[in-house]
This record gives sequence, structure tokens and C-alpha cells, in this order.
Amino acid sequence: MEPTPAVRPRSFVVRGRKTEAQRRAIDDLWPTFGLDFDGSPLDLDAVFGRRAPRIVEIGFGNGENLLMLAERHPDRDVLGIEVHGAGVGRVLGAMRDRDVRNIRIVRHDAVEVFEHGLAPGSIDEILIFFPDPWPKARHHRRRIVQPEFARLLVRALAPDGVLRLATDWEPYAEHMIEVLDAEPGLTNLAGDARFVPRPEDRPVTKFERRGERLGHAIFDLAYRPTR
Repeated sequence: MEPTPAVRPRSFVVRGRKTEAQRRAIDDLWPTFGLDFDGSPLDLDAVFGRRAPRIVEIGFGNGENLLMLAERHPDRDVLGIEVHGAGVGRVLGAMRDRDVRNIRIVRHDAVEVFEHGLAPGSIDEILIFFPDPWPKARHHRRRIVQPEFARLLVRALAPDGVLRLATDWEPYAEHMIEVLDAEPGLTNLAGDARFVPRPEDRPVTKFERRGERLGHAIFDLAYRPTR
């Protein structure tokens, strides 16, 4: 009898309800701006209809940062990965209202998208802002920043690309820096075991505002592929 393969813990739990407006936005706009990921490689040139610098945001939440990036940088392609339908619907509705057309959305597990969907060296910037910290010790294995995922991020990054992260949960910040500093394919732009200053062009999202209200410090990290 063959052994049962290990099941990888998910870094998310799908929760929350979509509003009627969010459901309508998904129904109306998903065929144009949504990508149904089936495990096959994504042809981003075909998806966006051009070749341009590309940004991926993992777990974009309500999409504040995703939308700002797309509006500020119409010359760039922005790929958002999110599993929660409410956030997807909100972004699609805002894209219609604000006539933003350089975003595409994948509603799928980011680990699987990076493992199977993105070509090596195809992404110029990867963003992971305020991911679920899974604070209980028994849930730490669910955190998305893990050594195996770090290797997938390295593979996807262009040679001069950058990985940016932020969290308001200090133990998770320490976990991130431990994992990413140990990845030989990444170089910490602040130096070993150090955080970078908050980037001026990163918007303050609701997750950051909530953390600040709770008295949490904000930790930013930035890495480039090791040369």
C-alpha cells in the first residue's frame, strides 16, 4: 500500500460574505478581468495583451493597494491573487467605477499559482502586505512565508526584481526575516536581520490602520534576488 502524500496546510480560511453589488461585479466583470486558474502556466502576455513590467500582490484583501498601484502605474501590469470573494468583488466594482484596466485577478491559492502558473523570472515585484499572522503556535505552519514558498518566490522574480512585505505582528515579522534571510536566493536590502523604512509609496490600508490603533509597530521588509 502506497503512503498517503502529506497535505500542505493552507495559509488561508475562506470567510466573509459578498454583498449584492460585489456579486454583480463578479458576474459582470470576471470574464474580462478574472483568470480561472486550472494549474496550467499563465500566459501573461496574452492575458494582458502586451508585455510590460509586472507586479503580483498576494492576498490583496479589499484591494486598496492593488487599485492604487494600477492607477499610479498604467504602464505596468498588476496581478492580484486573493481567495476571498468579497475582496475580489470590491476590486472588480472599483475597476469599473474608476476605469482601471491593467489589473487581472486570480482567485486561487497563491502557493499553487507560483508553483505552476508563473514562469521563472517573469515577475518584477512581489508584494505580501499584512498576511494572516496565524498567531497561535499550533497554526504557525499555516503562515504563507515558509522556506518552500520563499524558493517559489525566488524562481518567479526577475533578476532585478524585488520582494516587499509588511506586517504589524512582531512575531510574524521575526519569522519572516528568519525565513527570508536564510534563503540563499534572496538578499535583504536592509542588511541581515534588519527591516527597511516604510516605503513612501505604500498606501496605509485598513489592516495597517487597525494595527496602529492596537498599538502595533509596522515592519517592512524588502529583498532582491541574490546576484
